[in-house]
Amino acid sequence: MSAKIPIAVRDRVSERAKKTLDVVARFVEEDCIPADPVYEAQIGVGDARWNSHPPILEDLKKKARSLGLWNMFLPKGHYKESPGWTNLEYGLMAEWLGKSRTASEAVNCAAPDTGNMEVLAKYGNDAQKAKWLKPLMEGEIRSAFLMTEPQVASSDARNIELKIERDGDHYVLNGQKWWSSGAGDPRCKVYIVMGKSDPNNKDPYRQQSVIIVPAETPGITIHRMLSVYGYDDAPHGHGHITFKNVRVPVSNLVLGEGRGFEIIQGRLGPGRIHHAMRTIGAAERALEWMLMRINDPRKTTFGKQLREHGVILEWIAKSRIEIDAARLVVLNAAIKMDEHGPKAALSEIAEAKVLVPQTALTVIDRAVQSFGGAGVSQDTPLANMWAGIRTLRLADGPDEVHLQQMGRNENKRGKEVATKIAAQKAKTEQLMKQHGATKTEIGSNIKRSA
Repeated sequence: MSAKIPIAVRDRVSERAKKTLDVVARFVEEDCIPADPVYEAQIGVGDARWNSHPPILEDLKKKARSLGLWNMFLPKGHYKESPGWTNLEYGLMAEWLGKSRTASEAVNCAAPDTGNMEVLAKYGNDAQKAKWLKPLMEGEIRSAFLMTEPQVASSDARNIELKIERDGDHYVLNGQKWWSSGAGDPRCKVYIVMGKSDPNNKDPYRQQSVIIVPAETPGITIHRMLSVYGYDDAPHGHGHITFKNVRVPVSNLVLGEGRGFEIIQGRLGPGRIHHAMRTIGAAERALEWMLMRINDPRKTTFGKQLREHGVILEWIAKSRIEIDAARLVVLNAAIKMDEHGPKAALSEIAEAKVLVPQTALTVIDRAVQSFGGAGVSQDTPLANMWAGIRTLRLADGPDEVHLQQMGRNENKRGKEVATKIAAQKAKTEQLMKQHGATKTEIGSNIKRSA
């Protein structure tokens, strides 16, 4: 497995990481993927699904810990709680985790817990870490991240309206959130919530704060779980939640009032790259399913196996090229994060965030097409994979927001590029005069040679 590390980054991966990568790959392929259907079967049916915790998952977690696979996501050099992997090394591991529904949680590297743990590890005080970070890192509880709101365009986080108002030794929260991923899980014990604590601040980026809210606090109502193309993702769920006079101790505020944007940017950068890493793995698995299908001797069309049709082989080739290219974009972003931190890697992270889900969706769609009707049914993992990854084009900021920012940054080079090209043209004119050449002669030479 470690032999498949792209040659461009191999020298940056430690021998310890290479050995662990092999362990991760075997664990995913031999334990997690075979356990995925068991997990789904153990969820059950009806309302009971929302109170279930499939026993197979605890079996996987126990084995993962025995293998030393636990909390691999916190990068070394940034967190004292880190197991010692770089973002690059974890990125290679996360690719394998993305091939399975159960693998990320089995090694305690599942969203939104990873992002929430990073918030607490980076910005939380000692008391907050002891109360919430420790049980999260032990896998004893789960968490949810509450930012998006149904009544505003949340792609612009300045629009967030949930009120966080000081009242003595407490903050009082009023408002609503949705796409609160993880809120359906009965083990979800804490929410990381973003809201407005100073709506009149002249700086729109200092109006927001982040606060820790225990899930069982009075005044919180979970109204429903939102579906994703018909999938409700039980027991994880994506909740629509309201807060009515929810009182939380002042000590639950993270970092300080008005620091919400700073915290969220620190959370979403690594979160985006983690999603991209896992998505590469999902694309690889879709390609594997497509290869299985086109080589099935029972599946012939017009007297040929699917692999004998040129268009199918073209799909395979394009998928291989696209996945490999997307992987390098992700690993490049991970290296930039390792060397300069997430803030300095915003452009590289944005590139991966936009490119990778689009690439994976294209590959998955080809795999679906190769299966025909089976591809959109529950008989393959493809439809569920497509639905989940399609949300990534919206999650952590829609593609358009990142494209706009990248476009603005790239356009800053406009004046510099125009000046350079003008200088090159001037030099060309000088050389033309020096050598007695004219532009019309260039065209005529081409005509004569043709």
